[in-house]
Amino acid sequence: MDFRDSPQEAEFRTRLRNWLAEIAGTFPTSGDEYWAKQGEWHRALYEAGFFGTSWPEEFGGQNLPPVFDVIVDEELAVAGAPPRPSLGYLVQGLGRHGSKELQQRFLPGLINGTERWCQGFSEPGAGSDLASLSTTATRDGDNYIIHGHKIWTSYSDVADWCLLLARTDSTVARHKGISAFLISMHQPGIEQRPLKMISGVTKEFGQVLFDGAVVPADQMVGEPGDGWKMAMTVVGHEREPSTLGFAARYGKLVRQMSARVDGRNPDELAWAAVEVEMLRLHVRRRLSEQLDGVVHGPDGSLDKLLMTWVDQAVGHAALAVGGTDDTELMGSYFYSRAQSVMGGTSQIQKNIIASRILGLGV
Repeated sequence: MDFRDSPQEAEFRTRLRNWLAEIAGTFPTSGDEYWAKQGEWHRALYEAGFFGTSWPEEFGGQNLPPVFDVIVDEELAVAGAPPRPSLGYLVQGLGRHGSKELQQRFLPGLINGTERWCQGFSEPGAGSDLASLSTTATRDGDNYIIHGHKIWTSYSDVADWCLLLARTDSTVARHKGISAFLISMHQPGIEQRPLKMISGVTKEFGQVLFDGAVVPADQMVGEPGDGWKMAMTVVGHEREPSTLGFAARYGKLVRQMSARVDGRNPDELAWAAVEVEMLRLHVRRRLSEQLDGVVHGPDGSLDKLLMTWVDQAVGHAALAVGGTDDTELMGSYFYSRAQSVMGGTSQIQKNIIASRILGLGV
């Protein structure tokens, strides 16, 4: 495989590097400061031509091959800039299942960053077993009335809109009674409760309580009961390290830790280096398949499991190198512990791989 840049890719990479050199240090890269500035960072990337590169032009993207997203992620990591905001799974969900009217109304603001979004899927009693969710949407004329409780909702405190899953029919099979909505977060009947993480971050996740919030019926994505299909599209893309951003950042952290070590690297760091290289090559293979038009379904669970292993290997290496006194490396370790839970637990991913890829238990 030839991983060298084409002339167009090389020009894009050089332009991006020059832009990053001009804004170096402008935006924070971690902690609450990063989350507070993420919206500004999103808009800065978009206005400079480095966000939404592979998404449809009609909604504000550039319709370029996904390799350009890879270049953005690689160069952001090299420059020590904040990561690219993760919104592709929402674009894919709305782009595949939403009506043309909903796409035209909502995708441009989502892509250019003028409207902030969150994803209302997980609940205190429905995480990996998403089909057991209990939030309800009851039809009332031209509206639906929402009652329920969502948790681990990224950016909920700053979001303008939420892609929400709620139960519209309790008389059918669990998966078939779920519908999806695009609901405004600026209205009575919605309460925000921030969640403080073990790393000290308070701006990333939140709880959202819906008590009589209203969403117009024409802001349902698809038909009643189509929510599960839309959710599977979203989590399928959410579970893929479909760009090299994560691999590039893991690799950079491993190299930085190695430079701090006098003498022989700890075994944990050596293993992390092996895991990072494995992920880098795996994601390059995935990219090659995307360029060839291959669409991944349950394979996203394999990608998610591999990324979890790498994240936690790097986290263990951070603890081995920095101990408990290095705040930044300790934060990397703390965050890595969540990787095997968020986006679907590792146990669930293994079940999906066993049943839907290997055909076991069928």
